[in-house]
Amino acid sequence: MTADTNAFPFHDTRDFEDAARGFIGRLEPGVVRAADGRVVWDNDSYAFLSGEAPGTVHPSLWRQSQLVAQQGLYEVVEGIYQVRGLDLSNVTFVEGERGVVVIDPLISVETAAAALALYREYRGHRPVTGVVYTHSHADHFGGVKGVTTQEAVDAGEVVVLAPAGFLEHAVSENVYAGVAMTRRAGYMYGAALARGARGQVGAGLGQTTSTGTVTLIAPTLDITTTGQEETVDGVRMVFQMAPGTEAPSEMHFWFPDHRAFCLAENATHTLHNLVTLRGAQVRDPHAWAGYLTEAIDLFARDSDVLFASHHWPTWGTDRVVELLSLQRDLYAYLHDQTVRLMNRGLVGAEIAEVLRMPPALEAAWHTHGYYGSVSHNVKAVYQRYLGWYDGNPARLWAHPPVEAGRRYVAFMGGADRVVEQARASYDEGDWRWVAEVLSHVVFAEPDHAGARTLLADTFEQLGFGSENGTWRNVYLSGATELREGGFGTPVSTDASDFVAALTPEMLFDSLAVRVDGPRAWDERLSVDIVLADAGVTYRLALANGVLTHTAATQPDPADLRITGGRAALGALALAATGEADLDPAGLAAAGVEVDGDLGVLGRLLAVLDPGDPDFAIVTPD
Repeated sequence: MTADTNAFPFHDTRDFEDAARGFIGRLEPGVVRAADGRVVWDNDSYAFLSGEAPGTVHPSLWRQSQLVAQQGLYEVVEGIYQVRGLDLSNVTFVEGERGVVVIDPLISVETAAAALALYREYRGHRPVTGVVYTHSHADHFGGVKGVTTQEAVDAGEVVVLAPAGFLEHAVSENVYAGVAMTRRAGYMYGAALARGARGQVGAGLGQTTSTGTVTLIAPTLDITTTGQEETVDGVRMVFQMAPGTEAPSEMHFWFPDHRAFCLAENATHTLHNLVTLRGAQVRDPHAWAGYLTEAIDLFARDSDVLFASHHWPTWGTDRVVELLSLQRDLYAYLHDQTVRLMNRGLVGAEIAEVLRMPPALEAAWHTHGYYGSVSHNVKAVYQRYLGWYDGNPARLWAHPPVEAGRRYVAFMGGADRVVEQARASYDEGDWRWVAEVLSHVVFAEPDHAGARTLLADTFEQLGFGSENGTWRNVYLSGATELREGGFGTPVSTDASDFVAALTPEMLFDSLAVRVDGPRAWDERLSVDIVLADAGVTYRLALANGVLTHTAATQPDPADLRITGGRAALGALALAATGEADLDPAGLAAAGVEVDGDLGVLGRLLAVLDPGDPDFAIVTPD
């Protein structure tokens, strides 16, 4: 699949100059390993990204990947340094009076530790005195224990700043729907794909996700209001709240002593997602645009450089204002025009086909859809306002994929006939149609070799032509699983630190969404969780396949009473995840008292469904 390169601003090469500016040194080799020797990051695997784009990669995505794959320590301005190319995201180091403040310590402990070591190699062994999480996505906090420890934070040696609501959203996203999201993220980021011109070349926002140890340390200082100013180790920061934008909990901040402005993930060198392909709550582009207008008014004209948690900085006040203005117009245009067309009766898929971006936005590289796309963002806006149903009664009660597939194939003359016609459409380059009809065959007859092979080839062609890195990865991941079988979930956020950070209510909610309703229809039980240190008792009750909780005083005794502090919650959480057995002696050793039949808890755990991290995506099972 080829692209018309005349439609892209290849004459504008400033991004290459900006991406290289301030380079100090790189990690050699660019490989990070876990303690057991397992490779969790390999930036050297992208060494093939040189020269002109091959025919199997969209030239615009090839260009973006060449930029994003650059790895090393860079000076943003004197006193502010970034390590880029050691994970999906950047980590930033701001030098203070005694040590260094770390902004967004990547996904994994291993990559964060490697980035800190690279910084110290060139800037000296400064202690970490503060950590800032810009927002509640794991690629911005998961490596925190690679730069500091829980003990240092508890001792007051390191302050951890985050926007209000950070902990709730960081934990809930990775616990409630974590199994489904991480499985789909394997497709989106292509972490299991081979690197190369016919495989994974990047994800637009970063190259891919590291696969090391994900951790979490709870914030010690919440940022709650725009204009709030905090000083950490002599580093002054003035904050702007931006909730409900790229993340439900997110903030920007300005460094007045450096005339530097950090935009978290709300103004990067790509069109971002309004809903990600891995799945997420739909983001609000109207609010997003509004916060960028506010950012321009508050700080942009007093800034010499703009940097973010991904990609490379932009220098010069005029260019900072220009980039923020175009990014603002990007999200505002998508929102306003989608709503306009929606009110003319078009559905999401139709709007995605007819909406065209203004020339000024097409002419800027940073507005192109390497990570988000106009197509799926338009559908997200439609979903935000009107939901999944497009108003047509024909689609109100459609058959699920397997049943629909069987009926389509029967109507079209059988699987062999469909594949025969699909080959003709494939030869004509109508790959979108081939993908649609062959998916029906695969769901109707999963073992039909001809359908699987041709569908894999079709996905491959669609991937080769995608400007969007995540679309390419999704298509090529589908092709890989059709040919080789499932690769499961390459990256897991099922981390003990997430469980430890759950509030009691969030822990109980996480259990409730795992109850297998039909298995629990006839089960009746109650458990009191007594948190003696907090002076509160929670009643868990299972009835009608629903697990409820309340802290209100109950008129009757529970079937089981568990008393302890956080240890009681921890014991429940570990038992629920299968990481610990219900051993009375072990519970007693942990300071947990049990009054009643411990088998009641076993009955509760028996109806929990852990989810399937390897569920099928391009096949029915």
